[in-house]
Amino acid sequence: MQYITFDKTKPYDLILLGRVAVDFNPVDYYCPLNESTTFKRYLGGSPANIAVGLARLGKKIGFFARVSDDQLGTFVTDFFEKEGIDTSHIKRCQNGEKIGLTFTEIKSETESSILMYRNVAADLKLDVADIDEEYIKQTKALLISGTALAESPSREAALKAVALAKKNNVPIIFDIDYRAYNWKNADEIAIYYSAVAKEADIILGSREEYDLTEALIKPGMTDKETAALWHGYNAKIVIIKHGKDGSTAYTNDGESYSIKPFPVKLLKSFGGGDGYASAFLYGLFEGYEMMDALEFGSASAAMLVASHACSQDMPTVEAVKEFIKKEKEEYGEMVARA
Repeated sequence: MQYITFDKTKPYDLILLGRVAVDFNPVDYYCPLNESTTFKRYLGGSPANIAVGLARLGKKIGFFARVSDDQLGTFVTDFFEKEGIDTSHIKRCQNGEKIGLTFTEIKSETESSILMYRNVAADLKLDVADIDEEYIKQTKALLISGTALAESPSREAALKAVALAKKNNVPIIFDIDYRAYNWKNADEIAIYYSAVAKEADIILGSREEYDLTEALIKPGMTDKETAALWHGYNAKIVIIKHGKDGSTAYTNDGESYSIKPFPVKLLKSFGGGDGYASAFLYGLFEGYEMMDALEFGSASAAMLVASHACSQDMPTVEAVKEFIKKEKEEYGEMVARA
């Protein structure tokens, strides 16, 4: 069953709004960050990674963002352009704001952390004037990353984009994407997250992220209660992720579909969520059945946590299909299906 109908006449499959950043991942991993001396630079930021993931899967992608007016701003826009992502609505900051930097720590196969530098972050300077209604009209769907709601003027820009998407019947995808940096208090998080969640057709988040979103509505809900809450507003699909325990998609017809991670040798414990989101959304755009879309997402996630980079290592359609084929040959047809 198809829960969302995408307008196939639109030239863009997805336009995203949110964080474009730079990741530095240690080459000398399996030690604390303070002992790491060598790093590889990659394009980063969850919505940016999702954009690259979908572009690698053959989708036409656009983006609303602000980046720094320096060499790192050039690096990320050049990377997007090489991936075929439209950069016409990625603008340079004019007052010295700097692109967000993330240093990652890979202490073991299961223990990783991130250290973010986001003071006067360029992505949070996205302005309402940057949001172009005609651009939004050209996309099959709009994705809002929750980090964009952390601070003005980016939060107003995001809310304007949501309003224009609703006006033009463009489905809204909300990736909650919680990062503690830049938020002032829990009430602020709940206010802005819930405002976008109420308008979204698809919501993706972890149990912790839903708890933050629902704090001023009804704290302490179960997964089924969470799904029912957001289905009662506008959501057709509510995805709740539980890390190594897999994830479940709750649909507005009362059904639920659960998927487990594919078994792989982990290199790191971050990056999988962005691979999951991009591949799952690809499945929806392609008209996959829900379990098939979830399986595709879970496979991409497994490939990402087994690789060093996030954006740089996003797989192609053929690579994901080959990975699923090999996993099923080794572990059985139902390896990832709960």
